Amino acid sequence: MDQPGRPEDRLHEVRRRIDSIDMEIMRLISERAGCAQEVGRIKNAGTVSGDAAPQESVQYYRPEREAAILRRIKELNPGPLDSEEVARLFREIMSACLALEQPMRAAYLGPAGTFTQAAAHKQFGHSVRTIAMATIGEIFREVEAGSCDYGVVPVENSTEGVISHTLDMFLASPLLITGEVSLRIHHHLMSREAATASIHTLYSHQQSLAQCRGWLDRHLPHAERVAVGSNAEAARLASSEAGSAAVAGLPAAEIYGLTVLAERIEDEPGNTTRFLVIGPKDAPPSGQDKTSLLISCRNASGGLHTLLSPLAEHGIDMTRIESRPSRRGIWDYVFFIDIIGHRADPQVAAALEHLKRASLLFKVLGSYPVAVL
Repeated sequence: MDQPGRPEDRLHEVRRRIDSIDMEIMRLISERAGCAQEVGRIKNAGTVSGDAAPQESVQYYRPEREAAILRRIKELNPGPLDSEEVARLFREIMSACLALEQPMRAAYLGPAGTFTQAAAHKQFGHSVRTIAMATIGEIFREVEAGSCDYGVVPVENSTEGVISHTLDMFLASPLLITGEVSLRIHHHLMSREAATASIHTLYSHQQSLAQCRGWLDRHLPHAERVAVGSNAEAARLASSEAGSAAVAGLPAAEIYGLTVLAERIEDEPGNTTRFLVIGPKDAPPSGQDKTSLLISCRNASGGLHTLLSPLAEHGIDMTRIESRPSRRGIWDYVFFIDIIGHRADPQVAAALEHLKRASLLFKVLGSYPVAVL
């Protein structure tokens, strides 16, 4: 018979404690889900602020509130779980509860298994219905038409820079940026083949090929590199062609039944892609926000310096600026600018009013919470 204090006794006691905690967690999650259902009923009744509102104006997803909750969770996390892991767990709880209020649809750059789909799940959790689109333009059109509630599009990579097509879509689209997602990108070599020596064709997105150029030069110098529309498409092709391989993320290997021959082959360990969440409305202030702008200035000496001076005068931090052809004339450019702060903040609002007066073209693309890493 086991004696008190023996490892078997301690193990049994710890497991009993775990069972008790699990039941308490389940009770609390159920209680939270019940509160979410009540929030949905209140919103549907149009009584959130005491005023009846049309059904179509009800906003179920509140990015600023979710961002504030996740930041607070990470700040208060006592361990031993990593703060990012704790935030991921809470994201999934919030996602499941939100689905009880109103199921959401998010368009992403498909097919299934892309990093864009991973970014959509990081932003909305796995209870959202993700809908694959063939192009970035289709994502914008589906959200504009109301077929999807939100869209997730890549905008820049820390190694390869801006995705120009995404920026160009904002020139004519009425959609606003409602959030951003930063996703650490890990590329893996996958194939039906058992060894790299059998690979003569390599498929991947052109940016992924560029992000792994050094590794590929060393380990697959003779393989033909073929750029395709997405890494998931690359994995699909590799699954059907002998002697081929793909550079893609782990979900693609699982979906298309490929063997991972080499992990994390990206040349830069910190390789990160930023995605934008687009929708019909931007977000109210969360306390840690960005605002994105589209502006143009007169084609004259010092024109851009003069245009941007209101930001310095009002103490506004500019974090990014990109130029793109305006499509209105030769050598005519527009500038995409990110600044810290929400357009509702008095200091930011004053700077934007000054910018508007000085610009030939001025468009606020949205204010939204800074990505919760």
